Amino acid sequence: MKDHMRIHDLKDEGFSISAIARKCGVSRNTVYTYLDMDWDQAMEWVETLKTRTRKLDRYQDYILRWLREHPDLSASQISDWLEEKHAFKEAGDSTIRTYIKEWREIYHIPKTVTYRSFEALEELPQGQQMQNDRQ
Repeated sequence: MKDHMRIHDLKDEGFSISAIARKCGVSRNTVYTYLDMDWDQAMEWVETLKTRTRKLDRYQDYILRWLREHPDLSASQISDWLEEKHAFKEAGDSTIRTYIKEWREIYHIPKTVTYRSFEALEELPQGQQMQNDRQ
């Protein structure tokens, strides 16, 4: 609720909507929304945010299991798996990224980065070297 008070205070001090948005780190639309609300409306709105369900909540168990088994998974890979295994197409990539970032923080699942090891080989004369892509 401090954002609501700060936005109203900055507006009273004569700052423009854009300046308030920059100072508070929110969008201009959020500034307009807060300015249109009185204190009681803002309190009700904050309470609804605490209890609302989100599009990805019903897939939380799957996502947590995948993250624990494969901490190097990207949000894009999880998005692909949700689409392939559960036909989920209700949220965009940024929504999925934000959701996964939250759950990584809550459950302390840092993203591990694996690096491929490789080394340069000495160039051989033409016709003396070939590539094999079979495994």
